[in-house]
Amino acid sequence: MKKVITLILAFAFLLTVAGASLAAPRLTIEESTFNFGYVPQHSKVSHHFVLRSTGDDTLKIIKVVPG
Repeated sequence: MKKVITLILAFAFLLTVAGASLAAPRLTIEESTFNFGYVPQHSKVSHHFVLRSTGDDTLKIIKVVPG
């Protein structure tokens, strides 16, 4: 009987964790890198990366660190 109760509790826990992960915010980046090719010294270059929030919850971007 204890094994059945333990199994039911474990299954309920797994369903709860799986449901919470499905509703989480998710960030999708179509293009994570970009090759500028040859760039002369002291030139200014830029590229726009498209970020999309594809999850079911609000996505908060708190800090951006260019690398």
